[in-house]
Amino acid sequence: MAKLARTFELLDPLRERVAGGMPTFGTCAGMILLADRIEDGAVGQETIGGLDVTVRRNAFGRQVDSFEADLDFTGLVAPVHAVFIRAPWVEAAGPAVEVLAEAHGHPVAVRQGHLLATSFHPEVDGDGRVHRVFLDLVAG
Repeated sequence: MAKLARTFELLDPLRERVAGGMPTFGTCAGMILLADRIEDGAVGQETIGGLDVTVRRNAFGRQVDSFEADLDFTGLVAPVHAVFIRAPWVEAAGPAVEVLAEAHGHPVAVRQGHLLATSFHPEVDGDGRVHRVFLDLVAG
C-alpha cells in the first residue's frame, strides 16, 4: 500500500493531511501505515506515520493463523467480535496513545488524538460500533 501511495504521489500529501489533523482510521495494514515505527517491516518500508506506536507486522502469524475473538473495547458496553487476518499488533505505544482493546496480551486497537487504528477488521463483522467510535472522533 505504501509503495502504491508513493508511486501515485499520495504518500506525502497523506502525511501532510494526517499531520495537519485530518481524522484517520486505519485497520490492519492501515494500522501499519499510521505507525511511526515498524518491526519486521520490509527493507525501506515507509509509513504515513502520526501514531506514536511501534507495530509488528504479521504478529499473530501467517494467513493460516488468522482467527476471530471477542474483545473488550474501551467505551463499548458489549465485546466486539474481531476478525484478525495476518494482523499486526502494537509492540510499544507512546504516552499519548490510548489502548482501546487487547488480544493475547498485546494492544490491537489504539487511539491518539485524531487517529484511530485497529489490527483487526471491524468492517467484516456487521457490527458498526467501532466505526461509530471513529465517527464520534470525527464529530468531536
